[in-house]
Amino acid sequence: MSGPDKRFMALALSLGRRGMGRTWPNPAVGCVITQGNRIVGRGWTAPGGRPHGETQALKQAGAAACGATAYVTLEPCAHTGQTPPCVDALIGAGIARVVVAIEDPDSRVAGQGLARLRGAGIAVETGVLADQARADHLGFLCRISEGRPMVTLKLATSLDGRIATASGESRWITGPAARRAVHAMRLTHDAVLIGAGTARTDDPSLTVRDFGPVPQPVRIVASAHLNIPQDSKLVQSAAQVPLWLLHAPGAATDAWVDTPARLLSVNTDGSGHLDPAAMLRALAAQGLTRVFCEGGGALAACLLKAGLVDRVALFTAGKVIGAEGLPAIAHLGLDRLAAAPEFQIHDHRTLGADALTLLHKR
Repeated sequence: MSGPDKRFMALALSLGRRGMGRTWPNPAVGCVITQGNRIVGRGWTAPGGRPHGETQALKQAGAAACGATAYVTLEPCAHTGQTPPCVDALIGAGIARVVVAIEDPDSRVAGQGLARLRGAGIAVETGVLADQARADHLGFLCRISEGRPMVTLKLATSLDGRIATASGESRWITGPAARRAVHAMRLTHDAVLIGAGTARTDDPSLTVRDFGPVPQPVRIVASAHLNIPQDSKLVQSAAQVPLWLLHAPGAATDAWVDTPARLLSVNTDGSGHLDPAAMLRALAAQGLTRVFCEGGGALAACLLKAGLVDRVALFTAGKVIGAEGLPAIAHLGLDRLAAAPEFQIHDHRTLGADALTLLHKR
């Protein structure tokens, strides 16, 4: 691959990231159109998933798209949904060459987009910055290939892995810079997930704040018995920001009929807790691709034991709480180190007085 190909694909990927958390169930695709080394069109998937990135870039390029090269972070769609296929738009605009980062595993596309481009006489190249594209599109790829959204587990702990003192005090373990970074991460995910215990104890809002008027992620609470106070911030704001409640099939739902909250019944495991794989399948069925899990310890352990955590965002403060504090992750039942969930450090940086470590599943 040439230097210009990598440079323009890197730009397309950066454009696509602008749509993260806003395009579900569609992928957040970026597109750059060039004539030689001159950019004539740029686009990314619009909020709600339409128009697609290619459509946006072609509109900006206009007549300059004829004979141009299009850089697309995911194989252009070849099926008719609520909009015509992007391959038809590229062909109709007279694009001469298309550079694609990765193929789309969706059975409605799955190589058909590339085949149609080649059939129209367009030169096609694939695999440019493929690893970066797979990382960016992980949520969409997980939903298509595994029937579940990508899960990022956020942990904000003391040096010794505690999230609260023995009395339950937890505000604030980390400082303002770390908390702002959490809001930025919420913004790039479709939904924020917590357990019922966290909802009762912390009474959080789970909204994105201090970033101006932005689309809010869906707030989700996993509560087998729907034992969440109806005067909580989550419920009281459900008319303005979506609130979904995952519950067991036998939960009493009558009290929630007149609330704006959306109820989703999920099967339980042998111990009566919500089955983690069933929870994620239910969320994928609703179109979610990227879920940001913010606790608590029991939910984190549940997802880790099931092997359903793809990424970890670990915020660490320079405080020591001690063994009597509440651990960030509940009992995992491990007796062998080889059985421990394993992640690889992807990035590490400081945020004020705190540290952020980003890890990816091995």
